[in-house]
Amino acid sequence: MQADELERRIAAFPGWYYFFEFDNGVTTPALDPGTSNRHRQRGAYFFQALLALCGGSLHGRRVLDLGCNAGFWSLQALEAGADFVLGVDARQMHVDQANLVFEAKGADPARYRFETGNVFEHELAERFDVVLCLGLLDHVAKPVELFELMTRAGAEIIVIDTEVSRSRTSVFEVDSLYDPEKVVDHRLVLIPSRDAVAELAAQFGFDTVTLAQNMTDYTGMSDYRRQRRLAFICSKQASLETLPGETRPVFPWWATALRAPRAAARRRGR
Repeated sequence: MQADELERRIAAFPGWYYFFEFDNGVTTPALDPGTSNRHRQRGAYFFQALLALCGGSLHGRRVLDLGCNAGFWSLQALEAGADFVLGVDARQMHVDQANLVFEAKGADPARYRFETGNVFEHELAERFDVVLCLGLLDHVAKPVELFELMTRAGAEIIVIDTEVSRSRTSVFEVDSLYDPEKVVDHRLVLIPSRDAVAELAAQFGFDTVTLAQNMTDYTGMSDYRRQRRLAFICSKQASLETLPGETRPVFPWWATALRAPRAAARRRGR
């Protein structure tokens, strides 16, 4: 695709949530530093953990990307060697963006497809080894149904990145998202605690690890820094013992934040 045509097609969209670079020097609109850093850190956090679990690549695996947006993580999966990637998103604009990105990247059309649809109503006739559930679990009111459809799709590994309740028990916290375009079916959504994610996954035969955060820069990631957002990997067969699991802190994030300046003052003799 010629650079001028690609620039024209990119500019036709009202906005881009992810940043893409192409071989002809064209890019999607630059994101602010916080958002750019956020996506880099997320890749190092959960996507590298997925690759580590799979032996360094996704070769031989079919990947389902639910709520795929412009196909950023679908592209990571394809470039990591996945045999095939299917992305599903409720917004046609995101599917159009993803198709443009993959076309401009020169991806083999036989290795990917993007479809528009409500994930709870969309027919998934194919089988997938890995499911990416990134920013979706906290946007639905039906977490059990979401796990049912991922399991029916054949998932052996599920990667979850989600807002979490700070409850130390297994609960789903009722919340209302400010943007009705980002929810699935209902504006009221259920936010899981970390224990709820593990127990829900266990009901469908998955072991789960809460990934230890490895961020080197929390710019644009205050929700992760406050442990209000976490990533999980769920597996039916592959052992999760080699992945860096998170140890639950003794004190909640806000108590730790209050204790830090007091401890510093004591060290200074105040």
